[in-house]
Amino acid sequence: MSAEPLFRSEGETFIPSGPARGPWDPNALHGGAPAALLARAIERVPTLAPMRVTRMTFDLVGAVPLAPLTVETSVLREGRRLQVVEAELKVDGEVAMRARALRIRTEEIPGIATQTLPPPGPGPAESTPIEAEGYRQENFATTGMELRFSSGTFLEAGPASCWFRLRMPLVDDETPSPLQRVMAAADFPNGISHVLDFETHLFINPDLTVHLSREPRGEWIFVAAVSAIESDGIGLATATLCDEEGPIGVAAQSLFVGPR
Repeated sequence: MSAEPLFRSEGETFIPSGPARGPWDPNALHGGAPAALLARAIERVPTLAPMRVTRMTFDLVGAVPLAPLTVETSVLREGRRLQVVEAELKVDGEVAMRARALRIRTEEIPGIATQTLPPPGPGPAESTPIEAEGYRQENFATTGMELRFSSGTFLEAGPASCWFRLRMPLVDDETPSPLQRVMAAADFPNGISHVLDFETHLFINPDLTVHLSREPRGEWIFVAAVSAIESDGIGLATATLCDEEGPIGVAAQSLFVGPR
């Protein structure tokens, strides 16, 4: 993992680096980088009992600029069984992205056996690195993350499956948590399963919702995605999420579709 982080902290402010950039605007961030940053903030909110995140919903109020950011959190519902936490990412005091997380208490329940299915398709070692397609531009997909396609490619339209791993720390020299790793990868379904040409159309997600049955284990996150676009300019991208041991959850993105 590279020593350069996606975000460098200066007190309560986070300074993004070039590898956090997105595909639509060189001055704006990919949604995965700030999603992971908001997940980090939510993880730091204390709970009344052992809990983990089972759902996170992100609203991108607008493009998150490549500029100094601050994060604020608040507890909307507090209890020993459930907790709802909201985190806001701000630029110059204005909200650019908002996340709301549901946390549920963890407790061993007698008589319940965990059933784990293996992930579909080849693993990361047998999949095709994105470098094979000749991508060199600095952004989140090519320098912030390591991508290995098990089916489909960025050059092909249609459903695709891809393994994702962070190449660098999220903040300073911290090791990314499992939740941060999965949120960094979960914002990619519309990109890897596109049905329209990047050069002629926009298909931007103003939201992202992730449901997790368990936290991932290991560094690699598998995303098996499909996109559907309607003629009225709205679409939906959905994905199954796995680690190398099996399924961990699902992700969904609403899509704003239009000509470039």
